[in-house]
Amino acid sequence: MQVNDLLLFVRVADCGSLSGAAVELEISAAVASASLKRLEKELDTVLFIRSTRSLRLTDAGERYLSYCRRALEDLRLGEQALACAKSQIAGKLSVALPSDAGRNYILPWLDHLMDEYPRLQLRLHLADSLTNFYHDKIDVALRSGTPKDSSLVAFKICSAQRILCASPEYIAVHGRPETLSDLEKHNCLFFMLDEKTHDQWCFYRDGQSHRVRVSGNRTCNDAEVARKWALAGKGIVYKSSLDLADDLASGALVPLLTQYSGESADLYLVCPGRQHVTPLVLTLREHLRQRCQQRAKRLAAAFTQQA
Repeated sequence: MQVNDLLLFVRVADCGSLSGAAVELEISAAVASASLKRLEKELDTVLFIRSTRSLRLTDAGERYLSYCRRALEDLRLGEQALACAKSQIAGKLSVALPSDAGRNYILPWLDHLMDEYPRLQLRLHLADSLTNFYHDKIDVALRSGTPKDSSLVAFKICSAQRILCASPEYIAVHGRPETLSDLEKHNCLFFMLDEKTHDQWCFYRDGQSHRVRVSGNRTCNDAEVARKWALAGKGIVYKSSLDLADDLASGALVPLLTQYSGESADLYLVCPGRQHVTPLVLTLREHLRQRCQQRAKRLAAAFTQQA
């Protein structure tokens, strides 16, 4: 059932004329007639008694009219509520993002958010180091892994884990590791987290954790660079499944040692205190949750196809 058909029905009842309602709604008489017939067919009920000069509501039409008016009024009030809510999502927000995630998939998500709320102003801070909220004047930060500072307010955005992978070109030249100890023979690609090189990789299987110290000839303080090195066939990378979703789905990177689970890389939206949890921050939280869920589903579909 179309809302425009309901609107026409009410206007015809008020005007007592199909042509008069058509003029008010700025549509042709033929379109108005087709709309009314479509509504009556949908309801399987005659709503008007037609004569050569006017239309008169049937008993069924009279009963239906009051419901129709209430429905249209509810829709109008709903639109007003949404418009009011959008008007409150305004002002400046300073957001810290991880480098790889920020550049490659969160940035367009934020563009969509700003299209929806044009009074929003964003200031982005892209870095893989932990954010100093007060020194860097950051309102909210997106972080991978459970925040260790219990004084922070943290909202979980999405579950994720690190995935070990390499390009098909690297595997063709250097082979595929079959065990964790095999990683010692491979060139592993490092990125720095909070100024520390992430060169100890932890894996899980059957409730047991296995920590492996790996080595390699490339380290960078930007996690995106490590992913690009892997795409170029320079070695093996161990990164968040969210960061690698597109590369894994396209086959540009291939998962390795899938009999093990990787470290947790759950994504959190973090605020320095309760006073920073504004309607704007809550709107950002829900927007990121929806987008991350879609990305996680795409990754799950890719693994299903590969299986």
